[in-house]
Amino acid sequence: MAVMEVARPKLSPARMRPRDVMRVGAVGLRTRPLRAFLSALGIAIGIAAMVSVVGLSSSSGAELDRTLSALGTNLLTVSSGTTLMGEAAQMPKDAEAMIERIGPVQAVSSIGRVGEAKVYRSEEIPEAQTGGMTTYAARLDLPATVGATLRSGTWLNAATERYPAAVVGSSAAQRLGVGSVGPDTQVVIGGVRFAVVGVMNPVALATELDSAVLVGWPVAESRLGFDGHPTTLYTRSEESKLEAVRQVLAGTANPEAPNEVDVSRPSDALAAKQATSQAFANLLLGVGAVALLVGGVGVANTMVISVLERRAEIGLRRSLGATRGQIRTQFLAESLLLSALGGGGGILLGTGVTMGYALYSGWPSVVPAWATVGGLAATLAIGAAAGLYPAIRASRLSPTEALSTP
Repeated sequence: MAVMEVARPKLSPARMRPRDVMRVGAVGLRTRPLRAFLSALGIAIGIAAMVSVVGLSSSSGAELDRTLSALGTNLLTVSSGTTLMGEAAQMPKDAEAMIERIGPVQAVSSIGRVGEAKVYRSEEIPEAQTGGMTTYAARLDLPATVGATLRSGTWLNAATERYPAAVVGSSAAQRLGVGSVGPDTQVVIGGVRFAVVGVMNPVALATELDSAVLVGWPVAESRLGFDGHPTTLYTRSEESKLEAVRQVLAGTANPEAPNEVDVSRPSDALAAKQATSQAFANLLLGVGAVALLVGGVGVANTMVISVLERRAEIGLRRSLGATRGQIRTQFLAESLLLSALGGGGGILLGTGVTMGYALYSGWPSVVPAWATVGGLAATLAIGAAAGLYPAIRASRLSPTEALSTP
């Protein structure tokens, strides 16, 4: 009688579900938490450095945009240059009136340097200690033209511009020890006592005013020997015709010698400053990338040591039917989890640093989405690269070799 042979089903190794991969990948992190923390810390420092550098740079740029939006980018300055002989040039007295005739020009104001009028807090200050401050005669419409505001007191008016009254810039006020305006607050300008009637805030588009002491045009001529020639003129023009105005300003201000006139756009200087800050940010970004690479090396070192220490575990799993691919997946998942923990912590830390510094500086807090997404992607890439070799090495261990290793 023939015996019927029953076909045996072909056995195949069980597949690991994503939840199983995460569970076995977290075994090494749970059993060695301090080592995992220190390895993740290296990744976190690198990611935090990169995110905070990008965030602070973006926040600074947003603050610049906000400043320019508030002050406007249509301000042009016309200042005295030098003659062909290298001497200081002199602007015509009617330069302001001539510029006002340019059609697109909306506002014009000016200041004139009073060269011999040194500024002191009192007559007891030694003559050599000038403090680097400059005295200027100023027009009444200067604050409206340059976007200046006062921290204390008031600006010059039709009455005070004819008498010994002065407004000091923000830096000049610090050097003179003038915190606020009072009835007895006075300074000595050119040997004449002037009452301080106002203290200015920093002027973003006219930084020369920060270290200046400003007096009325008439009193500068009558009491300080001012010659009446403007040194710098500030003009506001229609934005669409700004470049056209810029091209004719020098010839209009000084028709006889336009080459002795310098025309500039203060907002360009701010943009250049921002570009310099951006270059420095790129340097710091490179430092953050190096820190991230060092953190990746630390993760790789941790994973190699983990494979060496857990040979018995690997051998036991292989004996129970785990395939090489499953062992490889386990250690690769562990490396990715380790890096992801560090990356997540670094993103939170970098975002916190950005928000804290922006709040302290009064900036809008901006952390670009690409910085956080890119940081996390870089973290996972570093984790995959760091864990690949240890994972392959672990998968190549045979059960007999792994279990026989002391």
